[in-house]
Amino acid sequence: MPADVTLHPAAAREVEVAYNWYLVRNPIAASAFQAELEHAVAVVADQPARWPKLNETVRRYVFPRFPFSLIFREAAGEVEIIAIAHQKRRPGYWTKR
Repeated sequence: MPADVTLHPAAAREVEVAYNWYLVRNPIAASAFQAELEHAVAVVADQPARWPKLNETVRRYVFPRFPFSLIFREAAGEVEIIAIAHQKRRPGYWTKR
């Protein structure tokens, strides 16, 4: 059974910013980004321990087609997405979340 997923408010804002950036440039790319995000959330919720650890509590799923990573932690059967991090910008900025 997939884990319950929550989205940190800052991660929700990151999704919105990234989606809007793609939407302005290419609506097809924006749609593809949204689909890839939904896929990422689904596979992480289904098997959170499958993805590599960044530290003791945090794991990362790397998007195959876009330069983003889904950063999350798992606790008591729940997955908290703490960042949708661009892979080339400010590494580790999300560590205080």
